Amino acid sequence: MPAGLVINSLRQAYRNRGVPLHGLIVHTDRGCQYAGESYRKDLRLRHAIPSMSRKGNCYDNAAMESFWATLKTEALGIHIPATRAAAITMIFDYITTFYNSKRLHSSLGYMSPLDFEASLN
Repeated sequence: MPAGLVINSLRQAYRNRGVPLHGLIVHTDRGCQYAGESYRKDLRLRHAIPSMSRKGNCYDNAAMESFWATLKTEALGIHIPATRAAAITMIFDYITTFYNSKRLHSSLGYMSPLDFEASLN
């Protein structure tokens, strides 16, 4: 995975979400795109704190693997989008209009991610 992809994703998160200017902890796996100098430099510029799990910690990825399984089951099911553009639209719609705003998550006390985030403020 190219480092540019994760750097652009981080920048997009800052733009779209108004991520805090100082003290943000960014936890990743030990992939070379996250360990590379260009990504780490971008974190330093944003005063973000990099965090990586220890080598061989398979549980770090459990939440993300659960998300992928849920996405494949709930958003796609047996329907395979005809084009890449259709897949992007379908996945974006699922995440923004259902997964983050309406779907209840047991790990968040049966709240949606947006409701959970709002309860923190």
